[in-house]
Amino acid sequence: MESLRFSAHISTPAAYFAVTRRAVLAPNRFGFRVSAQSEAAAEPDLSVTVNGLKMPNPFVIGSGPPGTNYTVMKRAFNEGWGAVIAKTVSLDSSKVVNVTPRYARLRAGANGSPKGQIIGWQNIELISDRPLETMLKEFKQLKEEYPDRILIASIMEEYNKAAWEELIDRVEQTGIDAFEINFSCPHGMPERKMGAAVGQDCALLEEVCGWINAKATVPVWAKMTPNITDITQPARVSLQAGCEGVAAINTIMSVMGINLDTLRPEPCVEGYSTPGGYSAKAVHPIALAKVMSIAQMMKKEFADKDVSLSAIGGVETGNDAAEFILLGANTVQVCTGVMMHGYSLVKTLCSELQEFMKKHNFSSIEDFRGASLDYFTTHMDLVARQQEAIRERKATKKGLQSDRDWTGDGFVKESESMVSN
Repeated sequence: MESLRFSAHISTPAAYFAVTRRAVLAPNRFGFRVSAQSEAAAEPDLSVTVNGLKMPNPFVIGSGPPGTNYTVMKRAFNEGWGAVIAKTVSLDSSKVVNVTPRYARLRAGANGSPKGQIIGWQNIELISDRPLETMLKEFKQLKEEYPDRILIASIMEEYNKAAWEELIDRVEQTGIDAFEINFSCPHGMPERKMGAAVGQDCALLEEVCGWINAKATVPVWAKMTPNITDITQPARVSLQAGCEGVAAINTIMSVMGINLDTLRPEPCVEGYSTPGGYSAKAVHPIALAKVMSIAQMMKKEFADKDVSLSAIGGVETGNDAAEFILLGANTVQVCTGVMMHGYSLVKTLCSELQEFMKKHNFSSIEDFRGASLDYFTTHMDLVARQQEAIRERKATKKGLQSDRDWTGDGFVKESESMVSN
């Protein structure tokens, strides 16, 4: 996509770390000695620039309840999140009717146990049910109050070019910095060709991405569904159609469980339920695999392009985030983690990620982004590598095996080979 798309949305970042000097007064036999303490060692730099968007750290509020209105998005900025992706909006919110309850949780332990750590979270929640005009007003207010912070609008529409163009135009007028296109919601309104219904159909996806990228003047990220055999196919199509980035993964289609007392599925609405989206800690390994596949494809096919990858799935610690970045992610989104631990989680994430970086002497995110990606290969290659390693170990003898191996010519060296260290 042309560089002009980004020019109006690059802001000057604030100083992220302050370094001070202190004077230390120390008594000695001659009175007081004044010494200047050396400049404090700088903390690892968490700032990132993604598709021209400057963020103080790679942690992004994922689209969902944590970005559902002005109040909570402002809270996210105040707590220090690198960027906020608002809850998905469309032109006509009257089509969106939610039910209650709409969440279910999986805990470690017996099925249905009220105790134990939450490891899985399911939702059957739809996109924003607030009027578009209200959300647009709040987007504009946020950008006026936080001009240097990154606000990303998540949008979704029916299979209608004019509707997509109208939505993009109206949302862009608020000053938002980028779009994330919801091609991945696993439930709700598939009959209107919305959400995963588009993300699972590459021909449809290519056409809709074409409409969007012809209209949008800010960076566009396509959010991928994991409910597909090969996630690299829609990711490739999205980038080829002009998107600057992809985000992965959205929630995994699931049935959370059956209440063994009532024999009804959860979450239970008037005795009935419907499959929904699965998230939280339990999906992290699945998300890692999907992100790895996309990152490998991007490295091979789009290495010369300014394209980005935003990773999503079960992030609750700085180490979770480090894993995604090691696979090539530019940013890391958190949604369910915020719902369980609160907006202040970002401070823990930043601190833990910096501790990881200090451990390995990394000074910036780019120092280790993608560092683990090359260590993935095929099973056949693993077999070949191991067989070669076994051959090399067998070929390298440690010392003489028996008295017949002594030669006399290299007596000193042969003796040394059998000395214990």
